[in-house]
Amino acid sequence: MKNTEAQKNALERMRPGHITAQGFLGHDTRSLADIIEADEEELRRLGVDPDEAAAYLERLRDEGQKGLGEPIGVDGRWVVTTGDARGMLPCPWSDGLYHKNSIRIQEEDGSLVLIYSDLSIHLLKAHRFLQGKGSAFRLEPATLAKLLSAR
Repeated sequence: MKNTEAQKNALERMRPGHITAQGFLGHDTRSLADIIEADEEELRRLGVDPDEAAAYLERLRDEGQKGLGEPIGVDGRWVVTTGDARGMLPCPWSDGLYHKNSIRIQEEDGSLVLIYSDLSIHLLKAHRFLQGKGSAFRLEPATLAKLLSAR
């Protein structure tokens, strides 16, 4: 996949210190196009529809918000904790502002499954970008498959 001008600009904004201190790429050194293409292929291989995954992440967020910052059980399997911070985060593609928050999904035994944000959901839905390997908010395809299979 070729990098477009929009992807080149977005990639620059994803680097540490531009939008967030840690950035969106983790330790991933692949091109943005290669990251997106590889993740799309892995999602297809696992049978994960990105829009369905985004909708489920939104539902988990919405259910978690009912706990008002305290952990809350969802779907008899997950413990969801939501946290809010002041401010907004812009999308690296410059197509919107998103509430600065974090959603933490854990197994009932307390083991961490996933941490994501409203911006993570947008990046998945609009750009099919799951963030680079090693990024704190990366949506691993296998983790999305696990979440969806347990609904």
